[in-house]
Amino acid sequence: MLAGELALGGVDAAIVERRPDQELFGARAGGLSARTLEVLDQRGIVNRFLSAGQIAQVTGFAVTRLDISDFPTRHNYGLALRQKHIERILAGWVDELAVPIYRGRELTRFSEDDTGVRIELSDGTTLRASYLVGCDGGIAFEGWDATTGNILAEAEMAEEPPLGVHRTSLGIYAFGREEYEIRDGKVTFATAGPVGVMVPDKNAGTAAEPTLDDLKEALVASFGTDCGIHDLKWISRFNDMSRQAAAYRKGRILLAGDAAHVHSPVGGQGLNTGVQDAVNLGWKLAQVVKGISPDALLDTYHAERHPVGARVLRMTMAQVALQRVDDRTEALRDIVTELLGMEEPRKRIAAEMSGLAIHYDLGKGHPLLGCRMPDLDLVTPDGPMRVFTLLHCARPLLLVFGAPVVFDIAPWSDRVKLVHAVFDGQWELPARGRVSAPAAVLIRPDGYVAWIGQGTEDGLHQAVSTWFGPPR
Repeated sequence: MLAGELALGGVDAAIVERRPDQELFGARAGGLSARTLEVLDQRGIVNRFLSAGQIAQVTGFAVTRLDISDFPTRHNYGLALRQKHIERILAGWVDELAVPIYRGRELTRFSEDDTGVRIELSDGTTLRASYLVGCDGGIAFEGWDATTGNILAEAEMAEEPPLGVHRTSLGIYAFGREEYEIRDGKVTFATAGPVGVMVPDKNAGTAAEPTLDDLKEALVASFGTDCGIHDLKWISRFNDMSRQAAAYRKGRILLAGDAAHVHSPVGGQGLNTGVQDAVNLGWKLAQVVKGISPDALLDTYHAERHPVGARVLRMTMAQVALQRVDDRTEALRDIVTELLGMEEPRKRIAAEMSGLAIHYDLGKGHPLLGCRMPDLDLVTPDGPMRVFTLLHCARPLLLVFGAPVVFDIAPWSDRVKLVHAVFDGQWELPARGRVSAPAAVLIRPDGYVAWIGQGTEDGLHQAVSTWFGPPR
């Protein structure tokens, strides 16, 4: 995702990927949240994902499903889609953008100087770059060690397992197949083919690879049979270790995704948070590389995304705690489920879990400031137009809604697109409700509102300079 954003920003980028393809990743992450779907819509590629996945109009918190079908977004749902397919579609997109991918090679060493970074790969290739972004592993984190874990695998089974999710005294077990349908929030699996398996891992925290015997032992412990599991396709393990990098940037080295934050996959926020890290960083890094903005703009990446990552860790740790199987946790889970059945708590937590509630602290003012821009149906001089369509090119946008004031951004006309528009509907934010209609809105390439005009130009030039460089 980051490579795609940099390419749209007019910057040469390359990906170093130690795996030869996406297929080795198995299941891992299983879907996209509402906000991530909006981000992909902002780039004009969301339909590639929608056509490959299964829509479910819910998000989740621990074992509770939360309806988001009444949220004010075109994507008031989540999308069930395995990570290997998400990666495959993104790889196709960056290929269209002519981004080279060095597959089957590992970054073995790098060194930084005043003008760039020297990168050495496992096959002896040397690259030179202005900046290096680590997106998966590579540093020590601050945080909490693992307390629980699970083994994930896909294999053949001689006996039909109990498909679905099962809570036992030993932990949570789940069985499913690649082919399935979601109807009214319920999952119906195919009746034949390899089975995806998740079982509790008694060795939480170990780095060793799990084995077929580990799987069999876990199945027998809870079900009295291993269901004749055989012909292992792939196997891996995960746990609830929760850690976050203290700094997302040091000089010319930056971190995003799993290199910046790791946690249990419960709630499905890991991949989605990483994608949104990339979209926050991409346009900023492109502007700095091109000399449009000063290097200090990159410090806003940590300032904005580190609090988001910290909140995700807390939300994930809370969900892991609610999944424990003792009587006291069961009582707590019942109370939390009861609370989330109420309108206000449901909206608040669902907006956070779906990523729609993300808000960057850009100062006091209109409720839209620092929030995602709604995808309004506009009427423009060029005809009907959606806001997200105007963001496909990843360029800053100033929308003016029929205000009598002339908003002069001529010194930035090579960077910021000015569009006069009419919108007759309600302005509404998830979990916040309706907000007053502004006279003008300055939107960053990542879709977040950087400035609000209430009938005057006050603060506009300062905001444009801050985010998109000094005037020409």
